[in-house]
Amino acid sequence: MEPALKQRLVGAAVLVALAVIFLPMLVQGPAPDSGVADVPLEVPDAPEDGFQTRELPLIGPSATATPEGGALGMTPPADTLPATAAELPDEAADAGDAAVPATATTEAAMFPAATAGGDYAVSWGSFSTLDAANSAVASLRASQLPAFREAASVDGKTVHRVRIGPYATRAEAEAARLRASHVRDDMDAQVITLDAAPAPSAATTAATKPAAPRPAVPKPAATPPPPAAAGTGFAVQVGAFRGQADADALVARARSLGFSAFIERVATDQGTLLRVRIGPVSTRAEADQLRVRVRDRMGIDGLVRPHP
Repeated sequence: MEPALKQRLVGAAVLVALAVIFLPMLVQGPAPDSGVADVPLEVPDAPEDGFQTRELPLIGPSATATPEGGALGMTPPADTLPATAAELPDEAADAGDAAVPATATTEAAMFPAATAGGDYAVSWGSFSTLDAANSAVASLRASQLPAFREAASVDGKTVHRVRIGPYATRAEAEAARLRASHVRDDMDAQVITLDAAPAPSAATTAATKPAAPRPAVPKPAATPPPPAAAGTGFAVQVGAFRGQADADALVARARSLGFSAFIERVATDQGTLLRVRIGPVSTRAEADQLRVRVRDRMGIDGLVRPHP
C-alpha cells in the first residue's frame, strides 16, 4: 500500500472517531446540572462551647408495677383489692369463732367442751385413781395443751380417761399428740374421733355412708328396706354435751347460720346427756344433704340419726 493512501485512511478513521464522540454532545446539548459543583469542600471549624452528653434510659419507669393485664397506669378492680378486717362479713367472723373450740365448761367437772361427731382428740391414757388423772391433766395443761378428764366404766370398774382436745381436723390432733409426747414419752397417745360408735362393723360403716348415685335400673329380686314408721324423720346430730351452757351456745351458733337446731335430753348411766341436733327432715336423702351443708358451713361432720 502506498504511504499517501495509508495516511489518508488513518486520517479518515480519526475523523470518524471524533465525530462519534462529539456529535452526540452537539445534538443533545449540555448535560443537566447535578449540583455537585455547589457542595462546599471546606470542613467547618469545631464549636467553641463545650460538648454536652446525655444518656436516655431504654426501660420504662420501675416505680409503677405492671399489672397482670399488661397495661401501666390502670387501677386494679375493686373486687381484687384485699379486704381489711373491718370489711369482712359477719359470716367470716362467725367462721373464725367456730374455729376456736369451746372450753367454757367448769373446772370441777372436767368434761370436753364439745364431742360433736367428726371432731378429733388425743387419748392420753386411762387411770384408776382420780389423783393420778388430775396430775396428768395438770402436767398437760402446764404445757399449754387443752387436757380434760372423763370418767368411764370398764368391766364394772370406774376409770378416768385423760384426753387432749377437741380439734377440728386430724392434722391438729396429730400435732398435739407430738407435743404431748414431750411431756411423758412412756404414754401411748393416740388420735381418736369423738362421739363415734365403738368398733363399728363393716356393714354398719357402709350403711352410714351416703350411697353413690346410680342409674335407675329395676331390680325385682332386691328386697327394699322397711319404711320408717309414720311420723318418724331424720336429724343431724352435731354435738353431745353435759353442760347446758355449751349446748345452748352450739344451738345459737347453728341458728345464726340459718339451721333449725334443737336440744334432745337423753338419760345415760353417767347422767343426763344433751344432744344438739339440726332438722328434722322427712327422708334419709334429705338428711344426708343437710349433713353436707352443716359440714361446709359449721365445720362439724355430724351424724344422721332417726328422729324422734
